[in-house]
Amino acid sequence: MSAIMIWIFFGLLALSVPVAHAMLGGVAAALWLEGKPMAVIAQRLYTPTQSFPMLAIPFFILAGNLMMSGKFGVYLVNIARLFVGNFKGGLGQVSIIGSVMFGGVSGSAVADASALGNALIPVQKQEGYPGGFAAAINSASSTVSVLIPPSIPLILYGLVSNVSIINLFIAGILPGLMLGGGMFIAVWFVARRDDLPRSPLAGGFKAFRGQIFTALPALLMPVFVIGTLRFGVATPTEVSVMAVAYALFVSGVIYRDLDWAGIWNAAVDTAMMTGAVMFIIMASSTIQWVLTAERIPQDLAVWVAATISEPWMVILALNAVMLVVGAFLDLPAAVLLLGPLFVTIGQAIGLDPVQLGLMMVVNLSIGLYTPPVGTTLFISAAIAEVGIGEVVKALVPFYLVAIVVLMLISFVPALTIY
Repeated sequence: MSAIMIWIFFGLLALSVPVAHAMLGGVAAALWLEGKPMAVIAQRLYTPTQSFPMLAIPFFILAGNLMMSGKFGVYLVNIARLFVGNFKGGLGQVSIIGSVMFGGVSGSAVADASALGNALIPVQKQEGYPGGFAAAINSASSTVSVLIPPSIPLILYGLVSNVSIINLFIAGILPGLMLGGGMFIAVWFVARRDDLPRSPLAGGFKAFRGQIFTALPALLMPVFVIGTLRFGVATPTEVSVMAVAYALFVSGVIYRDLDWAGIWNAAVDTAMMTGAVMFIIMASSTIQWVLTAERIPQDLAVWVAATISEPWMVILALNAVMLVVGAFLDLPAAVLLLGPLFVTIGQAIGLDPVQLGLMMVVNLSIGLYTPPVGTTLFISAAIAEVGIGEVVKALVPFYLVAIVVLMLISFVPALTIY
């Protein structure tokens, strides 16, 4: 039954059927051909929606949307320009610093690519950046957001693998900073080679001094989230609700740039993003039921342990599979499909599930700026008004950085285990 399901699933994907619909189509066809009751689909669609930790996803998305509906993005860009604007290619570095800061607010690479891309890519082109390179910086650096807490992919991985979301959040900080630091070096190298301009903040520290205090309440949101979780004050779901209240207070009372229309737009955007993620979660639950019913994860783990003698070879094989899958599936769908399967394999070789989760998110995030389905790649190319091929060529240094960071996370457990 699982073989039928997989073939139909990939066949529907090849016909450009949306991922969630392809999942359901594969499961429905397999059940029908095997004479199994279709009621299984309805039962499995309903089951994952009853998870209390799942509520953290829409609330964290809403908190980010509320915060970014006003002036916070302007403050964020200006603060980043003060720190890195004097470097060659300073505006490119601003994209990376902005992604690190933005990740602590939104937890979404797509939101990061859209918000910062619209703010920075047109200005970068005006200052002489090649359009392909500007788009490459934005599409790659936005993936730092999926590692800096609160990270939506890490929440999804924690839900499907029964791993502590708090531990995943804390473990994601260092890899996120490593990825951002590596991309910072890549931009600096290209900027030196191509003699890209400096872009210091007008007014220097005097302008910064006023803005840092204005932006500080928003910049403290990730500190608030991590601190509350780390000291056991609240669960991730409770913290997500507190983050919404915090965002409403900062934007509505301190910044005073959030009106009822802004709240409505943030709520609508959150509903659309949550609906897309939840549909994939529900559909992936049906596939997981089929695989579990046929003991595919357990049998695969036994086969891997018997066939591949060295754990490092298993880790390389897992990374290779994830790189391929990530190029064709969106990050949430890939995490939900591969998470339960790979956790079983990881346990067979003694791989810590937190380390595996960071491996998975870093690996699959590369697919966000890799053809043919790269979401941040297409968003950035559209903003820059350049061809995909031009952007992919400029992305080569960023691919190298991401692979280096991925290998470090895969083979140096101390970077992700606390």
